[in-house]
Amino acid sequence: MEKIRKGDDVIVLAGRDKGKRGTVLRRVDETHVVVEGVNMVKKHTKPNPMKGQTGGVSDKAMPIDISNVALFNPATQKADRIGFKILDDKRKVRVFRSTGAEVDAK
Repeated sequence: MEKIRKGDDVIVLAGRDKGKRGTVLRRVDETHVVVEGVNMVKKHTKPNPMKGQTGGVSDKAMPIDISNVALFNPATQKADRIGFKILDDKRKVRVFRSTGAEVDAK
């Protein structure tokens, strides 16, 4: 079970975009995630009339290491670490380390 998943609200802890918040768009592999609006680079593309693409410069979100992001805790309005807890009905859930509250509480 992963500590950070697609759709989670995270804060960047280190690097050029330190302090920015965003949503995890996808996991690239075990150690990298793509976060919305974080680690943006300029992508230069040539026009391709066969595919109907126009040329130009566009922004693209690149992967960031998972160790440089932490889950955002809405209760404390800060970044928080994640732990796991097994409930009475044998389900394994993610919890915030500082408060002990469930991450995916419905």
